[in-house]
Amino acid sequence: MPELLALTGNDAVAYAMKQINPDVVAAYPITPQTSLMQKFADFVADGEVDTEMVLVESEHSAMSAVVGSQAAGARTMTATSACGLALMHEVLYIAAGYRLPVVMPVVNRALSAPINIQGDHSDTMGARDAGWIHIFSENAQEAYENTLQAIRIAEHPEVLTPVMVTLDGFIISHGVETVQIFDTARVQQFVGEYKPAFTLLNPHKPMTLGSLDFSDFYFEHKVSQLQGINYSPKVILEVGREFQRTFGGDCCYEHFEAYRMDDAEMAVIVLGSTAGATRMVVDDLRSRGIAAGMVKIRTFRPFPYEELAATLKKVKAVAVMDRSLAYGGDGGPVHIEVRSAMYGVNNAPLMANYIYGLGGKPIDLVHIESVFTDMQQAIATGKFPRRIGYLNLKE
Repeated sequence: MPELLALTGNDAVAYAMKQINPDVVAAYPITPQTSLMQKFADFVADGEVDTEMVLVESEHSAMSAVVGSQAAGARTMTATSACGLALMHEVLYIAAGYRLPVVMPVVNRALSAPINIQGDHSDTMGARDAGWIHIFSENAQEAYENTLQAIRIAEHPEVLTPVMVTLDGFIISHGVETVQIFDTARVQQFVGEYKPAFTLLNPHKPMTLGSLDFSDFYFEHKVSQLQGINYSPKVILEVGREFQRTFGGDCCYEHFEAYRMDDAEMAVIVLGSTAGATRMVVDDLRSRGIAAGMVKIRTFRPFPYEELAATLKKVKAVAVMDRSLAYGGDGGPVHIEVRSAMYGVNNAPLMANYIYGLGGKPIDLVHIESVFTDMQQAIATGKFPRRIGYLNLKE
């Protein structure tokens, strides 16, 4: 039986890292990630893991150390947030380009300026094209389970792609929830031993890192990098289903959760912790006879274009809720992806974008319900009252 513990999201992820027992962790503290690595450092200090923990002088150094360690054949992890992820940005591309199966929890937080330490999705959305898999978590339980699954996904021989597991800053990272912690021996059996095919320390299978790649081969190498992330959707589903069979969990193990979508006329699309509140609004609207539904995106990269289009083509109106901005783009990053997914679909639903929660701005049930009200109006009139809306924005 799983052990039930009252944990913050950061503590839950630290427990997942403890059970994974990585060979190396390189880390630098940044709010609101700090308590995650502090908890894991406690496990290291108490001798509960065999991990070599490397404390570096910056997040750029953390990811650089991770790249070197992973390339040398060690299962390696780190964690970061916000400006720390931004400082890593250069090395994110290196980890992905070298096809290193690094797993990194990211506690989502707003980026400066102005300085803000609260949660939104601008940090990981800024790294959405760095070649990493992005898995979003709704709560502490999902953050724990997604971290465990991410190891298997990243290290799959046909994937070999780094993975970010995200959890909303403070809402998940510092909120206390009841979390099922699975048996460590079974978790370690599920995760398995890391057996890299190539390492810098194996002279019998030599490899080159850090080489100069001009126009004669750079293009070819970048296209070949797509193979891993293009193969990953299949592996993400396989690993999720094996995890569910092994541990009997009831989190989302698909690319997205389609909640009450079978007969829905309208749907809200969300990521992260806002799914819980949206689910409550959907249930309330259903009790009043309104055919509402929700789609909670779990894997933002790779984006599930075909599956999402098949689900959304049945509805009359769609509202995409973004917790970040894409300056100069067509609304927020998620909205851009969803519109792309629906391109070419006959009789595609009406669609609008709603920006919310930047810098930790509260999102309440009434704000989410107002989105459904707008969708009802759009269905009745054939047009949304606005193409891009801003929820709980001061006039």
